[in-house]
Amino acid sequence: MASQKRIRILTYNVHSCIGTDRRVDPARIASVIAQAEADIVALQEIDVRRLRTGHTDQASMIASLLKMEAHFNPTLTFAEEQYGDAIITSWPTKAVKAGPLPSRGEPRGALAVEIAIGDVTLNVVNTHLGLRGRDRIQQMTALIGPAWLHASVNPKATILCGDLNAIPASATYRLISRLLKDVQLLGNRPSYATFPSRYPLMRLDHIFVSNDIRVIGSAVLRNKLTAVASDHLPVIADLILEG
Repeated sequence: MASQKRIRILTYNVHSCIGTDRRVDPARIASVIAQAEADIVALQEIDVRRLRTGHTDQASMIASLLKMEAHFNPTLTFAEEQYGDAIITSWPTKAVKAGPLPSRGEPRGALAVEIAIGDVTLNVVNTHLGLRGRDRIQQMTALIGPAWLHASVNPKATILCGDLNAIPASATYRLISRLLKDVQLLGNRPSYATFPSRYPLMRLDHIFVSNDIRVIGSAVLRNKLTAVASDHLPVIADLILEG
């Protein structure tokens, strides 16, 4: 009989851990994640050793506070200063891949981590897409290819998440929704906007999963803490993996 494993994933654009009160506070971001009790965390807009945020390695600091391990992909590098995306988890990882995506404006990239969960190898891809519509379409086209989502090779146990800078009516969203399921559209609950955090108007942050992953529930975390910790709200999903 196949075994089942329940996991919780969270995606969160943390805005360099600069809150809407303009305070830099990675520990506050860690508190949001800890309260959510997430097993896998995808973070966007992470600063590592940047002057503007006190030379802190935010990825390592947040992971340490959560007693997890961080994998970081810099999309921008200025001497020793870096800026990019991270995946944080306590599950053992089998492989890590990071690289750029087609970009004409600010450089964009993706980070993929293969996580061993029982008998299942889960492929988690975290990204932060560009502000230009054409860039986003090119970036998503690259992501849905075999290099990242393994769509044509291994469509099983795959998650794509992050700040896509794309609302559900966009061409970018339609591209990925043909391949993977939007966790917020499953079940009887309505979907919720994620940006800006104080008065959310747009649903820019997403979690998509392959058909073999069962979605138990999802939520956008909106409370006093998340309203101030970043300019985006985090999205969580409870999932069942079939072993």
